[in-house]
Amino acid sequence: MKSLNIIFGWALSVANIYYAQPLLDVMARDVGTPPAVIGLIVTLTQLGYGLGLIFIVPLGDLVDRRRLIVGQGILSVIVLIVIATATTAAVLFASLVVMGLLAVVVQVLVAFAATLATPAERGKAVGLVTSGIVIGILSARFIAGVLADLGGWRAVYLASAVLTAVMVALLMRVLPRKCPPDSADSYGAALRSVPRLFLGDRILLMRGILALLIFAAFSSFWTALVLPLSAPPFSYSHSQIGLFGLVGLAGAIAATGAGRLADRGLGDTTTGVSLALLLGSWGLIAFLPWSIPALLIGVVMLDLAIQAIHVTNQSIIFQRHPQARSRLVGGYMVFYSIGSAVGAIGSTMVFAQAGWLGVSVLGATFSAVALLAWAAMRRRSSGSAVADTFACRTRDGAQELSAPLKTVRRLWKALSA
Repeated sequence: MKSLNIIFGWALSVANIYYAQPLLDVMARDVGTPPAVIGLIVTLTQLGYGLGLIFIVPLGDLVDRRRLIVGQGILSVIVLIVIATATTAAVLFASLVVMGLLAVVVQVLVAFAATLATPAERGKAVGLVTSGIVIGILSARFIAGVLADLGGWRAVYLASAVLTAVMVALLMRVLPRKCPPDSADSYGAALRSVPRLFLGDRILLMRGILALLIFAAFSSFWTALVLPLSAPPFSYSHSQIGLFGLVGLAGAIAATGAGRLADRGLGDTTTGVSLALLLGSWGLIAFLPWSIPALLIGVVMLDLAIQAIHVTNQSIIFQRHPQARSRLVGGYMVFYSIGSAVGAIGSTMVFAQAGWLGVSVLGATFSAVALLAWAAMRRRSSGSAVADTFACRTRDGAQELSAPLKTVRRLWKALSA
């Protein structure tokens, strides 16, 4: 029961920054925002999220995480009410920035879970956390669509304020008490150490770059999807558009499976296979004007690939510097936030000029660059202890390459176990 309560907290926390995606058109009309810049609604939330990652998440290494989590939850309730009652674009945009700032509570929870888990099960624990995050992202789109059709977009944020208050009460009951901080550093020293950690560790930096690129692709798709689906010939309601998010539940499955693979030392190979899957998904996503079934298959591929890479990235970075896990997740998620913001504003601008095909090309470009970056990282890491390879050894000790099909089969079995 405690695990379910905490997963509910993860899901709801991250949902707060994704409610707006299927509601962009109606929110923009309500506050008088021009169509070409409606991506700002998502971008500003991601900006606040990025600031929170830099200035709030590192506190998790220095203070009582339970108090930090509960405090952020209470403030989130207040801000959600302000968003729901905003009557001008200025108030709405400013409130969304603060909402993003406070939503980083989910990353404090991620680091908390990694600290409490044993080393042999850390990847599994990170996968469980990410499953909650995926559920939050997907349910946000669906719930937002249903509530918007029933009571308008403001009802979405009022309902979230109530649920967040319930979440805070649950977390106060289930989170461990009196967990000592992981570090005795000052706040200033903790902030200064974040860029040093990533600039001084090539593995951390490359995993951050991968996060930026894959979430730029992710945000490109989900931010722009509402635009063609809400217009003729589809003219779907917000509830119908929200249902598309549920197709991506494969991402939650990938999250737990990828964590187990990382625990077995297959993180690098999982990353490569997932990046190839991500790039291939855009070929199907581009069929949106002509084939909804092709789009749905592409959504499954995209969400599965991105969540598998995301879990693998976090499992790897948490192994690097155990005493700085909150700072590591904060720094890593800055890359995530930048990518999400770039994808959000980029996709809406591209859609205005080149339609859905332009969005598909943009997403495929982000994905291809990520695959090339992984390939370059793999070449540089060849023969080192941090990179797993496609190699196996015969009985006499000679090394030979295993068939790619065999490797993919092994990955699939692990993901579906």
